[in-house]
Amino acid sequence: MTGFARAEGALPDGTLSWVWELRTVNGKGLDIRLRLPSGFESLEAKVRQAAADRLTRGNLNVALSVTHTSDANGYRVNEAFLDHLIAMAAEKASHLPPAVGQVSLDGLMAVKGVVESADPAPKTEEDLSTRSRALLDGLSDAFDSLVEARSDEGRHLAILLSQQLDEMETLAAAAKSSTALQPAALKARLKSNVETLMDFSPALSEDRLVQEVALLVTKADVREELDRLNAHVVQGRELLAKGEPCGRRLEFLSQEFNREANTLCSKSSDAALTKTGLDLKAVIDQFREQIQNVE
Repeated sequence: MTGFARAEGALPDGTLSWVWELRTVNGKGLDIRLRLPSGFESLEAKVRQAAADRLTRGNLNVALSVTHTSDANGYRVNEAFLDHLIAMAAEKASHLPPAVGQVSLDGLMAVKGVVESADPAPKTEEDLSTRSRALLDGLSDAFDSLVEARSDEGRHLAILLSQQLDEMETLAAAAKSSTALQPAALKARLKSNVETLMDFSPALSEDRLVQEVALLVTKADVREELDRLNAHVVQGRELLAKGEPCGRRLEFLSQEFNREANTLCSKSSDAALTKTGLDLKAVIDQFREQIQNVE
C-alpha cells in the first residue's frame, strides 16, 4: 500500500499554479490526513471523497501547495486606502508646524493595509467553481499516478504471495506423507498408548476406555488440519487471482493458516512432523507480514 504521486497544474489565466503530493503507507483501514493552504478548506470534503473512491486501506497524506502569480512581485498597493491616507495627512499637516507636518511616502506605504499580498481570492462563485474544478482535476491526475504506483507494487507482491502459498502447499504435502501419519504408524502408536493407559488405570470401565481411545485417535491424526490448510491455500490463490482489494480477507486467512499450523505442532509426537509444522509457521508469518502491504 505504499506509494507516492505528484501532479502540477495552473489556471488558464496564469493567476494560480499548484502542486498536489500524495503519499501512502501501510494501514489497517483508510486514514486520510490533509494539508490544505488557507482559503482552500472548501476542497476538503471532495478530497476525502476522491480518496475513498480510489483506496480502501492505507495511511494517506494529501498536501496541496499553491502559488499566486497575478503580480510578479507578489504584492499590490491598495490605491484607495493610500489616497485616503494622503488626504488625511495633507489635512492634518495644514494645522502643524512645517517641521512636524511633513509626511513621507515611505511612511505611508508602511501603514498596515496599504501594501497587500497579491494572493487574490476568487471574486465570484463562478471563479471559485472554476478554480475548484481545475484543482480537483489535478488531484484526479495525482490519484491516477498513485493507484498505478500501488498497482505496480501489488503485481510484484502477488508473485511473492503466490510463492509463499506454493511453499505452504508443499510443506502440507510433506507433512501428509510423513511416516508418522501412515496407517501402520498410527495404529502402532495408538496400541502403545492404549496399553500404557491400561497399565496405569486397569479398572477403567468400557465406556471410559472408549472415550480415552477416541481422544487418542483424535490427537494422533492431523490429516484434517492438513486438509483445511490446503483448502485455505486454494482460497488464497482465488483471492489473488481476482485482482481486487483483498487485504482484509487475506489477513483473516493468515489467521486460519496459523491456527492449523499451531494445531499440527501441538498434536505432533514425531520430530520430523514437528519440524515441518515449524517450517509452516515460519512461512505463514512471512505471508502475514507481506499482506500488510495489500490493498
